Amino acid sequence: MQRKYLAKIFVTLRPSVLDPAGVAVQSGLKQMGYDYVEQVRIGKYIEVTLISTDEDTARQNLDRMCDQMLANPVIENYRFDLIEVESQTGVY
Repeated sequence: MQRKYLAKIFVTLRPSVLDPAGVAVQSGLKQMGYDYVEQVRIGKYIEVTLISTDEDTARQNLDRMCDQMLANPVIENYRFDLIEVESQTGVY
């Protein structure tokens, strides 16, 4: 039986990588009076819906997708949450 999953993927720069966009946002926040903001890091949020026979296979496929396309493993970290949204009985 095929299952449908929703993956919520979070991609962030590695801590050692400079984040110029985050620095700009932090500066803007400080100019607006938010002096207590210590650091801002900008990342990406991606949702992917996929069909898989089981959760382990879905996780393995997502890991490959993130590593090969959705994130740059040299400078970015990623993590994802996987939620089964419904079971499918049709052929895909």
